[in-house]
Amino acid sequence: MNIDMIRAANTRLEGHVRRTPLLNSSFLDDIAGRRVWVKPECLQHTGSFKFRGGWSALSALDDETRARGVIAFSSGNHAQGVALAAKLHGVPAVIVMPSDSPKLKIDNTRAYGAEVVLYDRATESREEIGADLSKARGLTLIKPFDEPQVIAGQGTCGLEIAAQAAAQGIEKADVLVCCGGGGLTSGIALALEADAPGLRVRPVEPEGFDDVARSLRSGRIEQNPRTSGNICDAIISRQPGDITFPIMQRLVGPALLISEDEALQAMGHAFNRLKVVAEPGGAAALAAALFRKDQIEGENVIVTLSGGNVDPDMFARALGTLA
Repeated sequence: MNIDMIRAANTRLEGHVRRTPLLNSSFLDDIAGRRVWVKPECLQHTGSFKFRGGWSALSALDDETRARGVIAFSSGNHAQGVALAAKLHGVPAVIVMPSDSPKLKIDNTRAYGAEVVLYDRATESREEIGADLSKARGLTLIKPFDEPQVIAGQGTCGLEIAAQAAAQGIEKADVLVCCGGGGLTSGIALALEADAPGLRVRPVEPEGFDDVARSLRSGRIEQNPRTSGNICDAIISRQPGDITFPIMQRLVGPALLISEDEALQAMGHAFNRLKVVAEPGGAAALAAALFRKDQIEGENVIVTLSGGNVDPDMFARALGTLA
């Protein structure tokens, strides 16, 4: 896994991915005590950065393999990214999703043309279900984060951040990244190492689901005891990946943790001040910038707003925090 793979993915994504902007609001700056620059991947195709990795992975397959179809497992955003990438490539996709995934994410995945297979994440193994379906139908598995071509696709977000930061004259800053298994975090870190070494990536996780934070402290991969029970479902995983963790261990700074209420408040501020819609997990990095300012250094902070696939009831809760 290296910068050359990210640059190659960037070439394959040209004309297919949205180059999302870098947004700023003086209102957010006042709360954070520094300039906050927001990378709104909620504006990406399918409403999250996951389309980058989905397109990268599918476009890297040879024609014969891709034509047989792909399979993925996801709580929603990777599902939609792979589903749309498969649809645009004209190949079948099967997505294995937890039955408690937000209804919007399940419905959208089906709307992109994928076959959705639901499972109980407390009693069933998505890996076993995926392996059985893959073997029976000859499908290629596209993992949600621990897959080189997926990481390469997510790393294209980092190439954009590097160029956009340079255009703003930002040479040094913390880059806060909403972090689940580490695909986006490690991809951005590799891109910034090459193109903007003064920018330091820092993972952001929900309190109680801090496997990456604990892994970075201990120097070995740590697991979460559970993988449900938090509104930040988009960034909850069992553990960091075998590929992503060594990259994060080498390149990222200390992780930051945020509460559910802080994620909701960040969603409200994102809509109120930037007019963009974020989901709880997608707003985690912004929450850290706003509410963990004493743990951040420098005059600037860059944050990923990594996804915006939120149910109306949850979004109403977020707006209610600002009332």
